[in-house]
Amino acid sequence: MNQLAHPAAPIVPVTLELHGVRLEPLGPQHADGLRAAAGDGALWTLRVTSVPEPEQVDAYIATALEMRPGRLAFAVVDAASGTVLGTTSYHDIVPTIARLEIGYTWYGKRHQRSHVNTTCKLLLMTHAFETLGAALLGLRTDNFNFASQAAIERLGAKKDGVLRHHALRRDGTVRDTVMYSIAAGEWPEIKAQLRYKLALHGTR
Repeated sequence: MNQLAHPAAPIVPVTLELHGVRLEPLGPQHADGLRAAAGDGALWTLRVTSVPEPEQVDAYIATALEMRPGRLAFAVVDAASGTVLGTTSYHDIVPTIARLEIGYTWYGKRHQRSHVNTTCKLLLMTHAFETLGAALLGLRTDNFNFASQAAIERLGAKKDGVLRHHALRRDGTVRDTVMYSIAAGEWPEIKAQLRYKLALHGTR
């Protein structure tokens, strides 16, 4: 059943796994692992991300849970060891128009530029388009987060535009938000490209 086609039935938490990476519903049990992942590179010091400081992780998880059903957060976990690598979410879920976004995504420094993000995107997009019945999937990032913009564009997402003076950064400045999207009709080609990229990483 395409869950987004039935707004009365909210999206339910689900566990997804591929290539040694598991996405499981984020909960308080992931707090210590998330603190360790954030500490790998002191990610909270980066101006263009919203990674929580170690003492804020419990509140970060609680906020994610409070945002349901508009947000469904996942812990990104190494399936073999159980180590938490980072987190990602479905958010701004709008069942009436079969739209949702992927965001709130970050990984410990040692797992950046690895197969982890590509695997997570393949898992989340496959579930969104093929199980939830999404018509459109959005992604967004800070206008100064050029690495994130490049990564989104490598996925094959189309740039929709820029929302100016849109959101507050941790340093008190207000960012412009760059918006991207992928339509359901574009998914088969993007899926093939993601699988190709993972094959280059040696994952099959």
